[in-house]
Amino acid sequence: MDTLLALGQGFGVALQPVNIFWCLVGCFLGTIVGILPGLGPAATIALLLPLTFGMEPTGGIIMLAGIYFGAKYGGSTTSILLNIPGEASSVVTCLDGYQRARKGRGGAALGIAAIASFIAGTFGIVALTLLAPPIAAFALRFSSPEYFALMVLGLSLVVVLGGSSLIKALLSLLVGLWLTSIGTDLFTSQSRFTFGSSFLLGGIDFMIIAVGLFAIAGVMESIRAGEETKPLPVPDRLRELMPSWAELKACRFAFLNGSVVGFIVGVLPGAGSSIASFISYGVEKAVSRHPEKFGTGVPEGVAAPEGANNADSGGAMVPLLTLGIPGGGSTAILLSALVVWGVKPGPLMMTESPEIFWGLIASLYLGSVMLLVMNLPMVPLFAQILRIPVYVLFPMIFGLALVGGFGVSDNPVNLMLLAGFGLLGYVMVLFGFPPAPLILGFVLGDAMERAVRQSLTMSMGDPTILVERPLSAVMLALALLVLLSPILSRLLRRRGAAVAS
Repeated sequence: MDTLLALGQGFGVALQPVNIFWCLVGCFLGTIVGILPGLGPAATIALLLPLTFGMEPTGGIIMLAGIYFGAKYGGSTTSILLNIPGEASSVVTCLDGYQRARKGRGGAALGIAAIASFIAGTFGIVALTLLAPPIAAFALRFSSPEYFALMVLGLSLVVVLGGSSLIKALLSLLVGLWLTSIGTDLFTSQSRFTFGSSFLLGGIDFMIIAVGLFAIAGVMESIRAGEETKPLPVPDRLRELMPSWAELKACRFAFLNGSVVGFIVGVLPGAGSSIASFISYGVEKAVSRHPEKFGTGVPEGVAAPEGANNADSGGAMVPLLTLGIPGGGSTAILLSALVVWGVKPGPLMMTESPEIFWGLIASLYLGSVMLLVMNLPMVPLFAQILRIPVYVLFPMIFGLALVGGFGVSDNPVNLMLLAGFGLLGYVMVLFGFPPAPLILGFVLGDAMERAVRQSLTMSMGDPTILVERPLSAVMLALALLVLLSPILSRLLRRRGAAVAS
């Protein structure tokens, strides 16, 4: 009851006209800037943070939260329409979202992404409201061994991302793990695999790899396959641009899956929305009645990762607001903004700054509704991109890819790397190597290496620490079970066939 009363007071703050205005401005700016490939929520917040300087703290924080959630919404647009992931967590959306657009259901895919984002985002905010303190206490039980086990569990999803050949998927994964090791070792400060190049001391940026493997390689493959010069199919009637009842019904469990997985992973500091989206997609494919259709444009393949991506936002707010611990780059910038305004996130924030704490949470509810109302009407507008003939669309994709690559840093070497990864992605497609496991290995490899080395430091070099702790042991066992599942299912099928004969 005390929580509901406090939330009611928060709505009293959030519903003030000036705060409604700032929430709307934040949601709009976050969505528009978040569409640009190569930025992502963290860069979007950092880019727009100066706009809040000089504002009253409550309004400024509400606007930043709107930017954060809006940028999450915007990242799916280019993933679905152009096969260009706006951020790491949008990579999985490309797998089915772009294929859905090629089938003339790009508008429906955008609608599903918006609805999934709303449902999962609202779930995350409700869970933040009701369960923040106990969940934050549980998250504190995670240490380096548990994070290592979580990353290994995430990497085990190569089984469901690998398509027909597990061997090719594992090889692709190993390339991703190698790529993430390029740069300067954080523990020893030694350079690794830089080949004498000072540019590679900082490693390779994720966007260079993702845009090259998906956007550049996708265009090259379409040209090789003799893609017709007519525009991609787009329905004429507004009703056909939105998801049908059958598509929404097919996504009902994906909405729930994305909401729960995204929030739980978001609560863990350092896990990130990319892990949430990969795990949610893997869970959805594993429990699906038609897993072989994933990657061909199924609506569940859009709903699950997009839901997880947005539920992660509510989960990431839990350690930020209750413990003062940022879960990633985006919440780290939010934390710095709160400190600048004299607000101290942590256990005492509810009592020392109740107006800001509950006003912020109430504004998240308003922002979630605003984003749904704002994005659904824009679906027909964005879908018109697909009406552009491919002889215009393909150069436009190349141009956006170059802008995204150059936007990472103004070094021409990035453009050379972008071209190199585009060529690598094209070769992988020709020989049947899936690119998603490579991205998975690159996203999780750095965090996994850091976690295992910290674990070994804690145990004075004893690797048994990874299996002695209950949580890490359970997750490692699950990862092993997932990796062995194709072999076990094959043995069971053979045994069944032998019994039947």
